Amino acid sequence: MITINIYTVKQVKEKGTRYNLDTKVIRSPRDAYHIIQTVLDLEHEACEKFGILTLNTKNAIAGVHIISIGNLNSSIVHPREVFKAAILNNAASIVCFHNHPSGNTSVSQEDICITRRLIEVGEMMGIEVIDHIIIGESRFVSLKEQGIAF
Repeated sequence: MITINIYTVKQVKEKGTRYNLDTKVIRSPRDAYHIIQTVLDLEHEACEKFGILTLNTKNAIAGVHIISIGNLNSSIVHPREVFKAAILNNAASIVCFHNHPSGNTSVSQEDICITRRLIEVGEMMGIEVIDHIIIGESRFVSLKEQGIAF
């Protein structure tokens, strides 16, 4: 006789908080930035954080997830962790984001590489990566708007 474990995966909502927002639908990078800043205020963080907004089929936010917390100038991001959160949240698409604690929103080669990798994995999984937003001090850059990696 052998034992085989049976598992059930369930999503548990950590908390629901009301925010003074005009909409929860993402129509532009500015919409995403505004929501990220309202919920997380990343421009004042001392370490780099990478996260995703999960979106439903109408581009409304289903959830906000911090995937990785790094150090002063980097964070480790693995597609497995990004898409695990997206799948558990039944996301049709995602917006990736991370902050640069230095306040500088320059796009690094590492930013481009992880964005391309996430887009590729997302295509295989049927979860579109809509954008990757880098947040600095009182500003942001959209890799999609810049034509980088998309």
